[in-house]
Amino acid sequence: MSKLGKIVAGAVGLGAVAALGVLVYTRINKPEEPVEEIPLPAVQIHVPEAGNIELRTELMGTVEPADVVYVIPKGAGEVLEVYVNQGDHVEKNQKLFRIDNKQLDAARITLDQAKLALNDAQASLNRMQVLYESGDISAQAYESTVNGVSQAKLQLKSAQLNHSIQLENSTVTAPIAGLLEQFDVEVHDMVSSAGAAAMISGGGSKSASFSVTERVVKGLAVGDSLTLEKNGMEYTGVITEIGTMIDAATGLFKVKASLAEAEGLATGTMVKLYVTAQRAENVMTVPVDCVSYANGDAFVYTYDETTQSAKKVLIEQGLMDADKVEVRSGLSWDDQVVVTWSKEIYDGATVRLSDGERNTQETKAAETDAETKETEKDAQ
Repeated sequence: MSKLGKIVAGAVGLGAVAALGVLVYTRINKPEEPVEEIPLPAVQIHVPEAGNIELRTELMGTVEPADVVYVIPKGAGEVLEVYVNQGDHVEKNQKLFRIDNKQLDAARITLDQAKLALNDAQASLNRMQVLYESGDISAQAYESTVNGVSQAKLQLKSAQLNHSIQLENSTVTAPIAGLLEQFDVEVHDMVSSAGAAAMISGGGSKSASFSVTERVVKGLAVGDSLTLEKNGMEYTGVITEIGTMIDAATGLFKVKASLAEAEGLATGTMVKLYVTAQRAENVMTVPVDCVSYANGDAFVYTYDETTQSAKKVLIEQGLMDADKVEVRSGLSWDDQVVVTWSKEIYDGATVRLSDGERNTQETKAAETDAETKETEKDAQ
């Protein structure tokens, strides 16, 4: 290489070294860019409150009259006369129909025979009394005749009673006043005591009958209120009867309730019922949205003012409705429960109160200070 080429090459090398030095110096002495600070998660808090929780159960029921009587004939025979029709309003002891009771004929014959027997015994006693007074018969014979008259009187009373019963059984009457809901008896029909001939419902109030499971029946009590819906109308009622034995046909417990102002509901109508199956009164509650679950355990986060962090607290959960949860243990009344959900909130996470919560806290603190000062002033 010529001397001129070496000089040019050396100059180029020195220039490259100088440029590299300037770049390194610039990199080393370049001011650091400020790191953008990530804001802490803002939370809202809620202290536990005392409240009531009720769990309602929807059921199906049947409307019935409050008073229902099934009319069963005491006698058997052919229907001779019918005095009423289904749908009629009947009065107590009003005649419904009359039957050809063959036992009535037998009772009438027995009654006539008892009357004749008593007449014969009385005539015999009259004759014996004359003979006894004249000394022609013994006292024993006279007493036997007297006893015969007494026995004939007893037989007559028995025959009269039987005849009265059979006469009553021949005419079927209404045991109560009310509406003849079921009645399908016609002349020449055969009736007996094997089945009901009519059903009478007492006028006025209505009731509802329904069946519940063992779990639901444990939460019910006589006197509990319920609501009923039909055709957009709502009615109220009160439980009056709770079965203590399981119905063999359904495996459920039968319950009956009286209804208020439900006269317009037809007997036999199917209705929707709502009963309170479980309740918790005056218990500690928190909003349902603040409760989380892990491995089957319920927990909440509370706000620690000292460390300004979230704390995970396991709770024992009780009843829960759409808005709140019963807390049986795990919290105290002054705990500040976090009601804000965020994946950035975990046990020990640093958090801050939301602007609304901070303003609320400051307002409460100011009010507390004012009350304290006012109290101290009054004390002076």
